Amino acid sequence: MKRYIALLRGINISGKNKVAMSELKEGFTELGFAEVTTYLNSGNVIFSSAVDDENILVNKIKPMIKDRFNLDIPVFIVLQEKLRELLSKAPDWWGDDNKEIYDNLIFIMPPLSCEEIYNEIGNPKEEYEKVYNYQNVIFWSFSRKDYQKTNWWSKTASSNISDKITIRTANTVRKIVGM
Repeated sequence: MKRYIALLRGINISGKNKVAMSELKEGFTELGFAEVTTYLNSGNVIFSSAVDDENILVNKIKPMIKDRFNLDIPVFIVLQEKLRELLSKAPDWWGDDNKEIYDNLIFIMPPLSCEEIYNEIGNPKEEYEKVYNYQNVIFWSFSRKDYQKTNWWSKTASSNISDKITIRTANTVRKIVGM
């Protein structure tokens, strides 16, 4: 059995796409996954499965979410071990204890690429934000007080690629890697 993390995009945001984590956990368990746990109310599900293919897992999970919650939302699956390896490649400036900085990890859903994200959103404003891409993630940090001045803040949510990415904070990512 391998340990996976499912990141559901766009649930429980401002009262929209409401999903109870207890019901979500029950749905994953009914699909035959083991050791299912959720973290926060934002669609982070950690589970074990003998299936060794993220696409097969997504193709099992998406219909369950559609049937159970009437939501057709993007689902990103990553091996917990792979996410741990991705975090080991984080730049020095990402995810430290500076409370003035907001650190995020952008997960890129295949077949989208980093290049397509940059083409759609544009380059970050160097004076306000930093980005570093590695494989299918982008480490992104910016000053909390200057978030409205960044190029990426509004564009990650409103661009043509917004449904092909999902974003988690550094703290959330570190927590789900350890579960």
